[in-house]
Amino acid sequence: MKAGTTREQIYSLLMEEILKFRLVPGDKISEKEISEKFNVSRTPVREAFIQLSQDGLLDIYPQKGTCVSLIDLNLVEEARFMREHLEVAVIQLACQSFPEEKIFSLEMNLMRQEKAIKEKDYEKLFDLDEEFHRTIFEGCNKNNIWNSIQGMNTHFKRLRMLRLATNLDWDNIYQQHLLLVKFIKNNMEEAAVNMMKKHLTMIILDKEKIRNEYPTYFK
Repeated sequence: MKAGTTREQIYSLLMEEILKFRLVPGDKISEKEISEKFNVSRTPVREAFIQLSQDGLLDIYPQKGTCVSLIDLNLVEEARFMREHLEVAVIQLACQSFPEEKIFSLEMNLMRQEKAIKEKDYEKLFDLDEEFHRTIFEGCNKNNIWNSIQGMNTHFKRLRMLRLATNLDWDNIYQQHLLLVKFIKNNMEEAAVNMMKKHLTMIILDKEKIRNEYPTYFK
């Protein structure tokens, strides 16, 4: 296995463990521990740590060690603000013109969301939620914009994952997704814009409750 590939794999695996709270904010981790866990040398682990630090997911303290960063609500709000404005613009485009095959992809996604809700699988629902929004960008030929969002999106993702894990009332999210697809199919631009704004501000209403439940997870 090439070193670059190893670094990328370690980076992806650790990011998933952090985003899905298998590694929780404040957890200490070490290069030695991770290299032994994945049976790789310490060099790609060190490089993955640096990349995760740049993403704001790890805090590296020379001579002291490395720990999973606390969730920064200021960064959450920046990402939410950016996503709201970009996704509102993209949903407007989607209501004007959207490929049939991407409509089909969204409808298949909704079926899998419904299944995840029935199975109470919040990790699967989170992944499907990400896929749902990414598909809208793809249908509007805005893939690069979606990819660029991800660099600022990590703390927002962590709060959303925590919300799904602690609040089993997921049907509201599903119903909003259902309506977004209906509005795209029927070129209902104003309704879609209003729904997208509502959809992406839900987290604001829940963040204080989540912070009160998990005070040690936040800055």
